[in-house]
Amino acid sequence: MHTIKDIRNIVFTGHTGCGKTSLIEALLFQAGETTQQGDIDKGNTVTDFDPLEQEYQHSLHVSVATAHHAGCHINLIDTPGYPDFQGQVMAALSAADTVVVVINAMAGIEPMSRKIMEWVGNQHLPCMVVINRIDTVPEKLEMRLQELTEAFGRECLPLELPVNHAANVVEVYDHESGKADFSSVEEAHTSLIEQVVEANEAAMEHYLEEGAVPAEQLHAAFEQALRENHLIPVCFTSAKTGAGIAELLDIIAKLAPNPLESTPHPFIRHKGEKTVETWATPDPDKPLLANVFHVEFDPFVGKLALLRVHQGSLKLGNQVLVGAEGRSVKIAHLYRLQGKERIPVTQAMPGDICAVAKISEIEPDAILHEQHEDDGIEVSRMSLPTPLVGFALRAKKRGDEQKLSDVLHKLVAEDPCLRIEYDTVANETVLRGLGDLHLRIALERMDKQFHLEVDAAPPRIPYRETITQSVQVQYRHKKQTGGAGQFGEVQIEVEPLERGAGFEFVSRVTGGAISGSLIPAVEKGVRQVLASGAISGHPLMDIRVTLLDGKMHSVDSKEIAFVMAGRKAFMQAVAEASPIILEPVVDLEVTVPAAAMGDISGDLATRRAQIHDAQADASGSNMIIQAKVPLAELEDYASRLNSLTGGEGSWAIQFSHYEPTTDKTQQELMAQYKAVED
Repeated sequence: MHTIKDIRNIVFTGHTGCGKTSLIEALLFQAGETTQQGDIDKGNTVTDFDPLEQEYQHSLHVSVATAHHAGCHINLIDTPGYPDFQGQVMAALSAADTVVVVINAMAGIEPMSRKIMEWVGNQHLPCMVVINRIDTVPEKLEMRLQELTEAFGRECLPLELPVNHAANVVEVYDHESGKADFSSVEEAHTSLIEQVVEANEAAMEHYLEEGAVPAEQLHAAFEQALRENHLIPVCFTSAKTGAGIAELLDIIAKLAPNPLESTPHPFIRHKGEKTVETWATPDPDKPLLANVFHVEFDPFVGKLALLRVHQGSLKLGNQVLVGAEGRSVKIAHLYRLQGKERIPVTQAMPGDICAVAKISEIEPDAILHEQHEDDGIEVSRMSLPTPLVGFALRAKKRGDEQKLSDVLHKLVAEDPCLRIEYDTVANETVLRGLGDLHLRIALERMDKQFHLEVDAAPPRIPYRETITQSVQVQYRHKKQTGGAGQFGEVQIEVEPLERGAGFEFVSRVTGGAISGSLIPAVEKGVRQVLASGAISGHPLMDIRVTLLDGKMHSVDSKEIAFVMAGRKAFMQAVAEASPIILEPVVDLEVTVPAAAMGDISGDLATRRAQIHDAQADASGSNMIIQAKVPLAELEDYASRLNSLTGGEGSWAIQFSHYEPTTDKTQQELMAQYKAVED
């Protein structure tokens, strides 16, 4: 049994190809957890156990392994490096006490690493940088350290230095002198200690007076510096040669914060219409609070939920409450994970990473708790990027429609940046993600894991409609078919709102001109048009509809009459209010070899892109281009980018805003919609 002080929760992050999985494999081998160090090329690593991961030779989902060293229970959490899977990385950060950002010594700072450093800073999570693969470019390691300082500030200081042409490393926290490939151990030690004591007033005073600080006081100051991001230690390793692996394991055990020392993870408690931020206390005797940070579907045990216990204890056989509804479930299966291996345990304490199985009620982000007063509590998370790239899917075999729906919901549960949409106008089921690879992996999993064959095609671009003028319209719906008829008359005003404002419905009816019970029917009719569109079949946005007046009949006025009156009045008003079609515009970031810069810029110009920044990355060999581009222009961009860069380019998009489309596109969309109507 371990104590809370023994736990280290380390989330390994970084751009794809930086060596996260290999580094974890080396740490497991060094700690004696494995008898042979796994190799990605051979497909025998602990954390990349999924067949698709072994095929692609890259991590595609979050996985957990555990090492034991120097009395510490170390949870090593592996994360994907492709930007398409960043949603899983962001979710895994809620389980971290320390975030390790792995940098490829050959490539330097890459786009995903920059993003992660930004997230870590915003969340105030303790962070370390590990420069991996130091054996490949020993002569560039000093430059890589300088690049880190330039990119992320003077807080990036070496905790180790390479020795003997990167064959070994020397730790500079305890060592005050010695040889190194660059700088000096004495200089690095002094800079590190001075940076640490700056974070703690008592330690600073002692250091100024005595010239040294007691070890116990320096440890507290070190943890404080990590929590406040006043220090970002930099380590050097080679998972291939083993250089720095033993030293990194010692650093994790000795200096990485335990759950009592790390930055507490914020939760949000809902009180009426207000939300209050609160923090869990890592106390095993307090009521349970555990957060599900990843869900996966195991072919043998079904739904498997990975979670971190933040407060209280989770025990095998206990009844706990799940989610906002507070549904009661029994913990019948509780595991510690070693990659794909599930090791049964009887309880998990604060700080523990564990997994529960066969509980259908558990969803991603769910909170397991013990008191109904915690039913509405949620973990505070960063805003996820908007998935915009999509495929319209249709089951190949008749009768597989329900299976398609079930499989899609499983995929979405596993990845927070996959989203299902159903386009009623086009009669399309659309799976949206963050990029071409994101969706391609999802389609392969449908085929190979769930044995479901689908046809995939580009979906319709999510255009929107809006208006540019304010108008007032009066419309009377009257129908007489013998017996009770239908009568409803409304006067409405429509006004354009600021872009992104959404929709507002306001009633200013006075004097009982329309019964209060019938006003919701008018709004219902308006919302029907809002969803289906008026001129091109795309939803309307950024409009305020005000119900000004109307008339009703004592016998013939009923809900259906005012639904129809509201619907027809709104359609007429939109037609008279100079409607336009809006197209989604995305922020595009492209990283390409410097030699391809001209070709890429020219190609973007043909796609109506507005380039607003282009600069060399830290290595100087790549250019990072940032632009705003209409989403409709990026349908074939992945293949075009590969063609222009020889497969060396990468790109990421994020929704920016909507803006009016071209006159030509608007006329085409309106003509297509009219043809469908006819």
